[in-house]
Amino acid sequence: MEVKKLSISWQFLIVLVLILQILSALDFDPYRVLGVSRTASQADIKKAYKKLAREWHPDKNKDPGAEDKFIQISKAYEILSNEEKRSHYDHYGDAGESQDYQKQQQREYRFRHFHENFYFDESFFHFPFNSERRDSIDEKYLLHFSHYVNEVVPDSFKKPYLIKITSDWCFSCIHIEPVWKEVVQELEGLGVGIGVVHAGYERRLAHHLGAHSTPSILGIINGKISFFHNAVVRENLRQFVESLLPGNLVEKVTNKNYIRFLSGWQQENKPHVLLFDQGPTVPLLYKLTAFAYKDYLSFGYVYVGLRGVEEMTRQYNINVYAPTILIFKEHINKPADMIQARGLKKQVIEDFLTQNKYLLAARLTSQKLFHELCPVKRSHRQRKYCVVLLTAEAPKLSRPFEAFLSFALANTQDTVRFVHVHSGRQQEFARTLLPDSEAFQGKSAVSILERRNTAGRVVYKTLEDPWTGSESDKFILLGYLDQLRKDPALLSSEAVLPDLMDELAPIFLLRWLYSASDYLADCWDGIFHSNWREMMPLLSLIFSALFILFGTVIVQAFSDSNDERESHPPDKEEAPEKVGKTEPSFTKENSSKIPKKGFVEVTELTDVTYTSNLVRLRPGHMNVVLILSNSTKNSLLQKFALEVYSFTGSSCLHFSFLSLDKHREWLEYLLEFAQDAAPIPNQYDKHFLERDYTGYVLALNGHKKYFCLFKPQKTVEEEEAMGSCGDLDPSLPLGESRGRPSCGLGPRPIKGKLSKLSLWMERLLEGSLQRFYIPSWPELD
Repeated sequence: MEVKKLSISWQFLIVLVLILQILSALDFDPYRVLGVSRTASQADIKKAYKKLAREWHPDKNKDPGAEDKFIQISKAYEILSNEEKRSHYDHYGDAGESQDYQKQQQREYRFRHFHENFYFDESFFHFPFNSERRDSIDEKYLLHFSHYVNEVVPDSFKKPYLIKITSDWCFSCIHIEPVWKEVVQELEGLGVGIGVVHAGYERRLAHHLGAHSTPSILGIINGKISFFHNAVVRENLRQFVESLLPGNLVEKVTNKNYIRFLSGWQQENKPHVLLFDQGPTVPLLYKLTAFAYKDYLSFGYVYVGLRGVEEMTRQYNINVYAPTILIFKEHINKPADMIQARGLKKQVIEDFLTQNKYLLAARLTSQKLFHELCPVKRSHRQRKYCVVLLTAEAPKLSRPFEAFLSFALANTQDTVRFVHVHSGRQQEFARTLLPDSEAFQGKSAVSILERRNTAGRVVYKTLEDPWTGSESDKFILLGYLDQLRKDPALLSSEAVLPDLMDELAPIFLLRWLYSASDYLADCWDGIFHSNWREMMPLLSLIFSALFILFGTVIVQAFSDSNDERESHPPDKEEAPEKVGKTEPSFTKENSSKIPKKGFVEVTELTDVTYTSNLVRLRPGHMNVVLILSNSTKNSLLQKFALEVYSFTGSSCLHFSFLSLDKHREWLEYLLEFAQDAAPIPNQYDKHFLERDYTGYVLALNGHKKYFCLFKPQKTVEEEEAMGSCGDLDPSLPLGESRGRPSCGLGPRPIKGKLSKLSLWMERLLEGSLQRFYIPSWPELD
């Protein structure tokens, strides 16, 4: 009986322990353990983990539950630091670490995807085509939209990416899989980023990339997308990746230009790298490395099989049978570092270049470079001092700079960085560090500084005397650096440095030209290679605009031809009289348009041309008519041509003349509507038939039925001439003087009637003249 009770109690105890373990597992909340919210970033999670790990580490915390607490903290950080496990925990309350659980979730996801996409598309029936084997190849390269935007695009400014678009219902994807696998293994080892997008599950990303069919292969570099359009073979894919890279990454260096290439360190403010190899073309690995370090280093390539490079190989002691990389800094006669080995690997080259990214005494040309060379102090063990030489810019190396460079070479330390600044380009920066003393004007100076925060706060000490590069200056500077190791309080001065101006940034015009060329290249590539479904709206818009434009031109052309037919009647028995082509002796500078001809075409207004030149004149056109007589015809027409020549460039103006001897009655009828311009004639007036209207000019608008009147004014010569005519009424204007038209007036006074016609024409074009309207145009008998 006791044994039975004991067995029951043990069973109850085991069940109780299991229940407690299950409850504790269910109660485990990694967010609560680390004390962060569910929206916390990775930086916040890492910061909280470090803080709690230092607090609950069993070696430092003697609390009995410290070990269990530390295990919970580690487990919580393991879950939250992994985005996949964190996502599983957020959705299902578990990290999903077991393989069975992952398979179950994958089956649930595929079923859910099938249920949500109940259409006949590529993922409807979900024939896997051995998808488990294919997924094992592409699984670690799968891209999601957020991962592409946040990681791939920024990283494409350091290395190109090759991305494949695939799907489940895709026969061609199976055919290219062996080639893709081979190319991935090769290019990934060279530094090319690889990505795979499943169009069935990542439709948003596939649409964003512009891939509307599978399989598709595209490349991304500097955030720009380029599609692969050739046959999927290894060599074509390799050439495609190489074509993505800029063409000026690596310069071909020979015996003729190596001095110029290595001497560019002063202008570019970069070390220069030379690769000596036996191939005539630059290796792809070297191009990819040059693209990754293009902001820090300049790259050149020497083909050792080329005739004329023996001088370089002898000078630098190069073994032509093995690839050799040399790095040159301020001294071009001797490399600062070198590496030589058969079959150089990517990691070896990157480690070698990372150690030589900067010059011995680099010039501070931007705020970004200042942050990298002189980082902010993080702790007492991570102090970084910057020795800054403030010197004037010179075409050749000055003695103070050469002495500073030799000092930097002899005293290279991990905690000290040597830099220099051109005080003429960075004036605010130099004024902050230099004391207000005339002793430093036009001379070099040396300051030792330590940055305290990113806002520009520094502590510094400037050498009391200008830097001349003498042995005493070097001894004083070395003494300060030795003293800093023991007493950091030596940097007693404090200041806030302004941001450095970017000296190497391209000017606005160059940046605009680069942007325009990139845009044109994208448009050109889009026209030939983009998906036509995307191009259809743009093409439709372009063709619609062209159709409207050419349709308007064609309609206007037919309209003009019809008007021209109406303006020329079929009866050509009586041709209009045209005045001789008078060549003007001047060109008016204030004319609105340049005359199209070297003469003025003036047509006589007769009963034959009356309808086309006035009654049916097109809207917006005017006919300027000169009134003359047979005796004044030649002199007035010459003066009229000179006055109106500068206005013949306008196609809306036509020029004619009217014979007063033939059509006086028609003119008198029109002048009745211009009572303020001329008195109404009376047939009982004894001078009715003797009124002189020569020199009058009428601007006739046939469509709107109005006219403007030019009335000649007296001049001094005309008044003197009229004084000799005793039978004339001096109270009347010149144009209405009674008597014979030629009474006392020679040819010069007659031409003087039109002396102010050009000013009147200008007012006519401005629309500021008075208009006299008539009900209808009278017949011209």
